[in-house]
Amino acid sequence: MKERISKIDRETTETNITLELGLDGSGTAEIDTPIPFFSHMLTNFARHGLFDMTLKAAGDVAVDLHHTVEDVGLVIGEAVKEALGDKSGITRCADASVPMMDALATVVLDISGRPYFRFVATEDSRAVTEKSISAVVKEGSMEDAFDMGLAKEFMQALSNSAGIDLQVTLKYGTDLHHSIEAIFKALGRALSKAVLRDERVKGVPSTKGSL
Repeated sequence: MKERISKIDRETTETNITLELGLDGSGTAEIDTPIPFFSHMLTNFARHGLFDMTLKAAGDVAVDLHHTVEDVGLVIGEAVKEALGDKSGITRCADASVPMMDALATVVLDISGRPYFRFVATEDSRAVTEKSISAVVKEGSMEDAFDMGLAKEFMQALSNSAGIDLQVTLKYGTDLHHSIEAIFKALGRALSKAVLRDERVKGVPSTKGSL
């Protein structure tokens, strides 16, 4: 069976990103971005999704972390879309829930060809989701800074680029990093299940005949 692998190069005045992504892998990841926590989250995404991913990203993080995070999301989404081809035989819809100490995240997605992103924070997680990047920086260095807003920017970009209906719920969480990590792990696991080939699915899993 043909391996589903894609290679993407994207260069702008703000970022320079190269990516090789294999959907049918073992979770081997080589991630190099100028944001250490983001690199760690992408490694978790690949490991839990069993994706083989080699990514190198450079960006104007001295100006803002947003450009690099968003563009990486766009590139990963484009790579997923390219690797899937016409989407014949895939499971298409999937979900996953992952706990991380004080946090619990659920991701539900549909590789529908229609991008949509929704993020829901319950009352038990509202405080951590509203924690700003400035508050994170006060607790550490800029290179370690990463807030929920950046996590949402990444997922919105991935959804738009891949054409995925992506819905994320942070059910509870008090630690920011635990909450974001639970989300990235759940995203990897849900996407891994959605891209799986199901021998019972003949052609494209849609009544329209295309996705």
